[in-house]
Amino acid sequence: MSDEESLSAEERLAKQLARLRAGIGDIITTNAFYRRKLAGVDPRSIRRLDDVRALPFTTKRELVDDQLASPPFGTNLTYPLSRYVRVHQTSGTTGAPLRVLDTAESWAWWARLWRGVYRAAGVTAEDRLYFCFGFGPFVGFWSAFDAARDLGALAISGGGQSTAERLRGIRELGATVVLCTPTYALRLAEVARAEGIDLAGSSVRVTLHAGEPGASIPATRARIEEAFGARAFDHTGLTEVGATGFSCVARDSVHLIESEYVVEVLDPTSGVPVDDGEEGELVLTNLGRWGWPVLRYRTGDRVRPLHGTCSCGRTFVRVVGGILGRVDDMVTVRGVNVFPSALESIVRRFPEVEEFQLEVYRDRGMDELRVRVELRDGADRDTLATRIRERLHADLSLRCSVEAVATGSLPRFESKARRLVRHT
Repeated sequence: MSDEESLSAEERLAKQLARLRAGIGDIITTNAFYRRKLAGVDPRSIRRLDDVRALPFTTKRELVDDQLASPPFGTNLTYPLSRYVRVHQTSGTTGAPLRVLDTAESWAWWARLWRGVYRAAGVTAEDRLYFCFGFGPFVGFWSAFDAARDLGALAISGGGQSTAERLRGIRELGATVVLCTPTYALRLAEVARAEGIDLAGSSVRVTLHAGEPGASIPATRARIEEAFGARAFDHTGLTEVGATGFSCVARDSVHLIESEYVVEVLDPTSGVPVDDGEEGELVLTNLGRWGWPVLRYRTGDRVRPLHGTCSCGRTFVRVVGGILGRVDDMVTVRGVNVFPSALESIVRRFPEVEEFQLEVYRDRGMDELRVRVELRDGADRDTLATRIRERLHADLSLRCSVEAVATGSLPRFESKARRLVRHT
């Protein structure tokens, strides 16, 4: 654990504000996007957390619209284009993709953040890291790959390979750490079973996951750990913000990296900070990426904060249960509000469920939910569907239909899973 991870709240805030003042002083002179947004702001006046909260929010919609108006990279650039060495983009599943640029300095900053993720999971230079990642334009594990090199560990690319080929690589190359989405970890386990591969008997001792909440959902994490015979850790991040957090040995929450971000958790409607244990929207101000900065960025992620010292000794704010869900992913059925992660936490308790899908549809003017479950061969479909439906009602007060579907009929995912389907 580094010294930065165990500072007092007062010491940390003083460092955050000093870096923020310096960064804003730079960007308001050369960054056209933030020069407009911060017109009239004197960075020297930012002396308290309340002064940060007086700054305007930044949203993804703003950044996308800016790039559409000034293609291809928009005006959120602090330096000439010649200073930038990396470009990545969001998936664009909800609209036009957002392109994000990094300088050599900010790319090295990404790698430093990942070294903290590795440290918390006990990953060292002696490990062999296998990356189950396509290495496309999405930032994904690109920075993790470079950070492994800096750590001195052996980094193994699984890009462009089938699941069976990756399983063979993991075993034959003696990988000790596997990095992938939680969904893909379960897909690896599924294919390993089908091909008679003893995945739990491999050299893997740690799995690291990002892109989805799964590794912070106890039932999903337990299933991954059983399949791999390893300990599973969560990691959070956003293309437009950076690597934001990690789970520690306690694995009951995710630490947000406050040494590099000003963290706020706000009521999404009123903008008022929520108390510990209450649910709110995560808002982040980046302190290490001044070539493509984001100030008070509304992530759209729902979290439940907890301050204080963790059992691991870190004082970074924790978000209990990791990312609970996206604000726009919440499903309302018969007056009950529920996030997909809450549904997954129940469905994954049933070992017979191989994959699942959530369908929201309209019936007589009301939203209804259908949970489609793909069961392993030999499972009693009718009995399992009834048990799952009853458990969803008992735990979430949610009435919905549960449909058992044919083996292999639901989609599989390598990166972020898209299990929520809305029918209009």
